[in-house]
Amino acid sequence: MRYGKFASVYDELMEDIPYERYVEWVAAHVKSGTLLDLACGTGTLSQLFAEMGYQVTASDLSEEMLAIASQRFQDAQLQIPLLQLSMDHLEGLAGFDAVTIAIDSLNYLETEQQVQETFKEVHGALNAGGHFFFDVHSLYKVDHIYMESPFVYDGEDISYIWHTAEGDFDHSVIHDLTFFIRNGEFFERFEETHEQRTFPVEQYSAWLEDAGFEVMETTADFTNEKPGDDSERIFFHAVKK
Repeated sequence: MRYGKFASVYDELMEDIPYERYVEWVAAHVKSGTLLDLACGTGTLSQLFAEMGYQVTASDLSEEMLAIASQRFQDAQLQIPLLQLSMDHLEGLAGFDAVTIAIDSLNYLETEQQVQETFKEVHGALNAGGHFFFDVHSLYKVDHIYMESPFVYDGEDISYIWHTAEGDFDHSVIHDLTFFIRNGEFFERFEETHEQRTFPVEQYSAWLEDAGFEVMETTADFTNEKPGDDSERIFFHAVKK
C-alpha cells in the first residue's frame, strides 16, 4: 500500500486520535526498553514513545510517510532509526521488548497469510516475554459503519469526500477518497484508493496463539472494556511465550 499525497494531509486528518492513550496503554505493561513501531506512518507515536524514554526503531513501507517521520524526528532532535519494511517481512529484526502496530495499520494486509506471517515475524523480533500491541477495525465498523458513506469533511485548508464500497473479501472495504487541498487562493484536487480487511476477534487470537503468543487482553475503543457488538476498534495485547 502506497500513501501518495495522502501522507501530506495524514496528520491533520488524524488529529482526533488519542495517541497519548496509546502510549499509556503500552507503558502500563512495558515501563521501558526497546520498542519497534511498525507501520509508524508520520512518526507521531514513535516520537511520543521516544520522549517517554523508550529506545525506538520505526518502520513503514511508504516512502512518503517515512520522509515526513524523518523530518519530525529531526525537528524534535530525536535519533530514531527509520526502516522501510513491510510488517510481514522484517528481515531478521530482533531484540525488542515491545512491538506496536497502531491505528488499524494491520487492516491494510490483504490476505490471511500476510496477517499470520506478520504475527510470526513480530514473534521473531521480540525478546522472550516481549509484548505485542496492535489494534484493528471491528467487523461492525467494516460491515456497517463504513457502509454508511459518503462521508464529508470540510476544513479550512483540507476537505474531502469519502466513498466506501464492499471489498472482494468478507469484512473488507474499499475507500475512495477525493481531497481538496488549499494551495494559495485555489484548491488542488487529488484522489486515492485504500483497501482494508479485518477478521473476527477469535481469528486474530487463534493466529496469535499459533505464532507462539499468549493473548493477555482484548479491549475496545481506547477503554478497558471488553469488545461488544457495536465496538469499532479492537485492541490486542499479547506476550511472546
